[in-house]
Amino acid sequence: MNTGLPRLPRILLLGHRGQVGWELRRALAPLGEVHAWDHPELDLADGEMLERVVRQVAPAIIVNAAAYTAVDRAESEPERARQVNALAPERLARLARDTGTWLVHYSTDYVYDGRQQRPYVETDPTGPLNTYGRTKLEGDQAVQASGCAHLIFRLCWVYGMRGNNFLLTMLRLARERETLRVVADQIGSPTWCRLIAEATALALQQVLVQPDPERWSGVYHLRCAGETSWYEFARRIVETVPAGERKCREVIPIRTEEYPTPARRPAWSVLSCEKLERTFGLALPHWETALRLALGGE
Repeated sequence: MNTGLPRLPRILLLGHRGQVGWELRRALAPLGEVHAWDHPELDLADGEMLERVVRQVAPAIIVNAAAYTAVDRAESEPERARQVNALAPERLARLARDTGTWLVHYSTDYVYDGRQQRPYVETDPTGPLNTYGRTKLEGDQAVQASGCAHLIFRLCWVYGMRGNNFLLTMLRLARERETLRVVADQIGSPTWCRLIAEATALALQQVLVQPDPERWSGVYHLRCAGETSWYEFARRIVETVPAGERKCREVIPIRTEEYPTPARRPAWSVLSCEKLERTFGLALPHWETALRLALGGE
């Protein structure tokens, strides 16, 4: 029976088992009919499979929350990282262009070299220091060059209450170790993945009302307000663990060179979100407020 109601748009969500993807599945539900795919049923490195899924779902919007995010392992698996972070977005962008579909893609602060001391704006020169950042930047550039209608959100220091991330690692170590040594000379903005998903949904809501690629398409920085170091972030996390459960008595600040890793990290990862606020009227809360919310505080 025809009810006369307009059909909800189909949304293809890729990477729904990841931190951001998990939250997106819930946040996008009011906007349309969400079709969620992830590894192993979908291998982003398999171009034919990717095209088959897109043709099968026939979405109005593709949201690509899938990525190769193992920053250090990417140094020894550069081709796999490139397949997922660069070539898959390129294929998605081409499919989106050919089918008139919007593409939402997530990027990273690691596309910048971290040498400047003011918040990065979207037009600042890039200069990734590691394989992960280089492959993510290649994906960004492919999406932009494709001619498809797109939103690229560059994120910073993402965490959540599931999966593998800094927050959950610190909560565990605070219960296991008396002393934690944490890098204090890398600065960024910890960002709760739920807020990323909700901001994405709010932006897409505006796009659906007025689907004008000339107005909306582009790169946007999306992160919580404020800035801090991994050390200060760790301190705040440890303080939230109840005294009766907390074994950690001291968090010690160290320099980056005291904690060598296969991949170099930018020292400064603070992103300006002025473009996001100007275009969509969206601004995320301070990172400390977001941390309290993520941990169930008021």
